[in-house]
Amino acid sequence: MSDDLPTPDQAPGAPHPRETPRLFGQDAAERAFLSAYGSDRLHHGWLLTGPEGVGKATLAWRIARFLLATPPQSDDGLFGAPPPPQTLDIDPEHPVARRMQAGAEPGLAVITRSVNDQGRLRSEIVVEDIRKLGRFFGLSSADGGRRVVIVDSADEMNTSAANALLKMLEEPPARTTLLLVSHQPSRLLPTIRSRCRTLRLTPLSPADMQSALEQADAGTEAMPEHLAALASGSVGRALRLLNLDGLALYAELIALLDTMPRLDRPRALALAEAAAGRGATERFDLLLGLVDIALARLARTGATGTPPQPEAAMGEAQVLSRLAPDPDSGRRWADVAATISARARHGQAVNLDPAALVLDTVFKMQDTASWGR
Repeated sequence: MSDDLPTPDQAPGAPHPRETPRLFGQDAAERAFLSAYGSDRLHHGWLLTGPEGVGKATLAWRIARFLLATPPQSDDGLFGAPPPPQTLDIDPEHPVARRMQAGAEPGLAVITRSVNDQGRLRSEIVVEDIRKLGRFFGLSSADGGRRVVIVDSADEMNTSAANALLKMLEEPPARTTLLLVSHQPSRLLPTIRSRCRTLRLTPLSPADMQSALEQADAGTEAMPEHLAALASGSVGRALRLLNLDGLALYAELIALLDTMPRLDRPRALALAEAAAGRGATERFDLLLGLVDIALARLARTGATGTPPQPEAAMGEAQVLSRLAPDPDSGRRWADVAATISARARHGQAVNLDPAALVLDTVFKMQDTASWGR
């Protein structure tokens, strides 16, 4: 794939999953896989689910490396079978690990969104991507006869691709393991889900989050509690916030909310222009996501009578408490959140001017803040 194109299975600003040496916070999922492996109940299809950015792709690569580098268990020999492995760790100098790092492991196939005839990255995984596996399965098996397929992410398959993969799950090639990374398993065919064993990954604790960020060489954050509140246990989301100055953007959004119901219009215009400038597509998408977070936190404050902790910006708790003082206001913020989210998705689909979409969102929030005043 061209260096000018984004890598579909790599979070911006993060190492590629194959380059991530350790996985933090997902010990339960690793133990579940090792238990199945050690008891000779290794399923041919595995569905790795959980929020985006919590390590699903990293786990898929760890499992693939482990399977291809670990000799099949056997009870042959004078002393019987060796004890089952207790970890997925593989020495980085192992030949399989080195080949995987170089993208040259013959026992591994990775399916992601491919490039079309115009040299652009497709928006979905197409049936041709899945059919490439036919040649892969036809090659001679390597390293103990195992073969591993990673599909990242399975949610991005179109209908034809999903049906082609389903046939492989129904009649899996011998000694082949398919690892499907899925952020939204409900989008998959029920028949695909039913033919896979699920490994559910969970949001990271603050300590595991900090360790994962250090591993990714992310800069030390001055307000880690704000980052933790906005990232919700997702390393991928935390890296995106850090790379796009998302904490400052959210702080500006809260400052704008603090002016409501008497909206600071120049400030609103400045926010819209900053998120809609040339080359600001990622920042615009981030702002819409931060609006969703702010509205959800407003609704929660009204419903519970207490603003969420920790704060996601300085002074946020006071702003949320003032704008959502009771359950009725909480319901209004929840209702407008659904309206704003639907309008934002529609606006993006029809290429509405980003600045106009941001201002429309701000005015909807102002109307809600003005209710009953």
